[in-house]
Formats: sequence, C-alpha cells, structure tokens
Amino acid sequence: MTSVAPPRSANPAHRAAPRRPAAAGPTAVLGLIAAGALGVVFLWWTNTSAVTGAAGWLTGAGRITGLLAGYAAPVLLLLMARLPPLERGVGADRLARWHAFGGRWLVSVVTAHVLTIVWGYALTDGRGLLAEGVEITFHFPEMLKATVATLLMLGTGVVSARAARRRLSYEAWYYLHLATYLAVALAFGHQLAIGADLGDGPARVAWYTLYLLTAALMGWYRLVRPWLRDRRHRLTVTEVRPESPGVVSLFLRGQRLDELRAEPGQFFRLQFDAPGLRWAANPYSLSAPPHPQFLRFTVKGLGGHSAAVAALRPGTRVRAEGPYGAFTGRVQRCRRVLLVGAGVGITPLRALFETIPGEVTLVQRARCPEDLLFRGELAEIARRRGGRVYELVGSREQVGDLGTALARLLPGLADHEVYLCGPEAMAEEAARSLRAAGVRRGRIHRESFTF
Repeated sequence: MTSVAPPRSANPAHRAAPRRPAAAGPTAVLGLIAAGALGVVFLWWTNTSAVTGAAGWLTGAGRITGLLAGYAAPVLLLLMARLPPLERGVGADRLARWHAFGGRWLVSVVTAHVLTIVWGYALTDGRGLLAEGVEITFHFPEMLKATVATLLMLGTGVVSARAARRRLSYEAWYYLHLATYLAVALAFGHQLAIGADLGDGPARVAWYTLYLLTAALMGWYRLVRPWLRDRRHRLTVTEVRPESPGVVSLFLRGQRLDELRAEPGQFFRLQFDAPGLRWAANPYSLSAPPHPQFLRFTVKGLGGHSAAVAALRPGTRVRAEGPYGAFTGRVQRCRRVLLVGAGVGITPLRALFETIPGEVTLVQRARCPEDLLFRGELAEIARRRGGRVYELVGSREQVGDLGTALARLLPGLADHEVYLCGPEAMAEEAARSLRAAGVRRGRIHRESFTF
C-alpha cells in the first residue's frame, strides 16, 4: 500500500515485486571502452613502419587522432542510446557526464586531426596550409561530407558548452544535439575512403560492425522499442493534481504496468500527445513507488515543456520511454541512509523514502517554506516507517555550510549512505561538504536534471 492517494480511476492493488533485470557496472563499461581504444592504437601501431621528419610526425598524429575520433563517435552515441543495462547499472546521470566529457574530448581530437593532417600534408607537398586545406577538401574522396561533419561536430560542441547550455531550453538543446547523428553518418564514408589503417581485412569488418551495431541499437532503443511499448501499455493522463504553486503531480494509467519493472528512484522520458509537447521527450522522475495500475510523476514548471504539463487534460495519450536510472535501492550498501534533496529533486527521494530499507533520514533543502514539497506525505511516511524528516530552510548564509548543518542533524554522518538530488549547484556543494565531513565518495549517489 502506498501513502499517496491513487487517482480516482484506479483501484487499490498490491505492488508486484519487480524482477531485477541485467545491469552493467561502471568499471566494466569503462574497461570495455578503454580496451577498444587500445585496440585502435594497436591498429595504428601495426600499420606504421617508421616515422621520420616533421611531416611524418604530423601525418602520423593525424592518422591516430582520426582513428580515435572515428572510434569515439559511435561510443558516445551508445552511451546515450538508452541501453537498459547501461541505464540501470551506470545510471543516466553518470552516463550524461561521461558523454559530456567524451564530447569535449571528441571535439578536441577532431580539431587536432584536422590541423595535423593538413599541416603534415602541406609540408609533404610544399604548399601553404590554406592551399593544402582547399586541395584536401575539394579533391580528396568524401572530404566535402567530412568537412560538413566537422563543422556540425564543432557547432554541437559550442552549444553543449556549459555557458551556452545554461542559456538554452532543454527542448532547444535537444533538437540542436540531433546534428550529431548527421555528423557521424557523414564522416563514416570519409573514414573508409581515406583511412588507410582500416585496410580491406578484419579492421574494416570491425569498423563496419561497430557503426552498424550502433545504428541498430539506436534504432531499436530510441525508436522501435518505445513505439512497441506505447502500443502495449497505452498510457494516458488520469489526473493532474496541484501540489504547490508551479508544481503538479501527474498520474498516468495504463495496461500491464508491472511489466515495466520500474523501481523507486528511476525516471521516464515522457512525450505527450498535446500541442507543443509531441516532439520532445523530457525526463521526469517517479514521485511515488510504481503501482500496477498507475505511475505518479511530479513536475515543476522550469521550462516550456514542463510548464505545459500542468495544462494537460485527462485522457491525453502519453509515450513513456523507460524506466531508466541507477538511483535506486539496488546501490544501497549501508543500513543508515541519508536522502538529501532540493526543489523538484525531492521527487525520486520521496519514492525512495517510502521503500528503501534501513534507518532512513530525509533532509529537504529550500530557500523558503513555499518551496517545500510533500510535507504531509513525508511526515506520514516517517511516522509509519520510523524514519526522520528534517527541513533546512533559508539562504546559503542562513543555513551555512551544508555538511556542517547535516552533521548537526545526524551524529555519525560519515557512516551514512547518501542519495543526492537537486539543482546542480546544490548537488555539487552537498557532495563536497559530505566528503569533507568524512562520507566516502563511493557512498554518495547523485541524480541530476541537467542531461
């Protein structure tokens, strides 16, 4: 039984215990990526007999950076392909950080590839850099496509930079980011036409396999599977319930929801069949444990998409991709658990607070009392399970160092396992303060809304 009142159209029912699906751990995934990169370096090494002179060194650098860029591009797409083992084992938040870091690395490697190849060829041919660049672009096979791909990648890198990202809505960033797929497709032919290191043997077969497998997985998990699930579960909006100014809880009803195997703390990407909401799928966390007959999400009007959700009418069709995320009880190792949330970040913590075992304390951080969510629900859950709820309300100057404030509330803070969710600045501050207070890095789990 849940502590949240179900929508009026749902009948009470016991939640089915979900069977835990496969999950790939972060160490294994990073190891696999590193092994592939070493394989690329080995491929370059075996095809390089000797390097002499400035032209040879520059051309060699251009070859290896080109190979590494060609390998990194599909890997970055796979990180965000919404593969269930990665989403559950690594977590969408960590995958997004890896993807962002890898994207910056890819832009740097592509830039280095262009500069070193043009410079090396210019020295070999006795031309200036500009003349050599024009020669390569207009007379080498597949180079016009590769040039467009490079410009698209550089442009995507610019709009993904933190300063630019803060000025863009999620929807605008999402659509601009789609240029990455076109860039990877345009660059593929260039790699095969000019990439002498690939040859005609096993290396070329492996390269084809990597790209075709990436395309197949992207197509399945980003397009086909969500369409099939949409037809099977037929989710619709049952109720939109106001929680506080600018915040609503959204109840979705559907068929066979237990087959989704969702867990408290996870999120779905929701796409609504309503004007202005049909073409972008935004991430929203479950704000109550999943129920066989309904799912509850709590949404704050932070952008155009989330603000429009409050105006949805019952009966609106919903396409839901998920569940995603490793911010669940499966990562719990300690009996003493601290949940720290702020703003709409309290939503997955509210679901965890109801279900995660052990001695659980929830701390909600807010600037003013009006920003606190679920006060009545949290108090009821705490009473029923014997947990504790604290509220840290006020400005940063009033509350002081977050780690110190938490240590006052929880003696033995260093012995807790911590789940963090909220705005990026708050989560960063909390993580630093907790580590300074003695909480081990591996015991701090984060969920972010910046991906």
